[in-house]
Amino acid sequence: MKPTRNEFTILCRQVAESGGADQASLDVLMEHVYATLRRLADRQMAMERAGHTLTPTALVHEAYLKLVDQDKLDWQGRAHFCAVAARVMRRILIDHARRKLAGKRGGGQLQVTLAENVGPAVAGPETLIELDRALTRLEELSPRQRQVVELRFFGGLKHEETAAVLGVSEPTVRREWRLAQAWLQRELKP
Repeated sequence: MKPTRNEFTILCRQVAESGGADQASLDVLMEHVYATLRRLADRQMAMERAGHTLTPTALVHEAYLKLVDQDKLDWQGRAHFCAVAARVMRRILIDHARRKLAGKRGGGQLQVTLAENVGPAVAGPETLIELDRALTRLEELSPRQRQVVELRFFGGLKHEETAAVLGVSEPTVRREWRLAQAWLQRELKP
């Protein structure tokens, strides 16, 4: 059972204020953190090609190591944590794809679907790298649209959660999501 936004925030504060000494809160928080990371990893890996050499468990472990390696863990809630974790996992997958393609020439056509509740077609390393390049170009035009795509598409956050993380209204998130989808569809057209 995942904690509500408030419960996750309260657990984060209790652990931070105790400096990690509140073992009961830390244990409950870590259960939720692992479950959240696992859900995100399963979502990310479902978009990858069959036979991917990185497993969801390995992705969770790599993401966890990167997340706890930060100087200050100051999560403002579950949605904020999901946003940061999704970004970390996406970077891990992109780095993995780049290593896989090192020395090879990418080929094939790019097919990415950014529908409301649908992930992209099974993505190979080339697809993931091209999507990352498109998101980098989108960030130059609209950093907020790139954030919305990252939170909604990679993090699996709802409009409401995305709005909370970004500190904007839900209609703003819906508008930015539609604009980003249209822009990316045009950019990624084969």
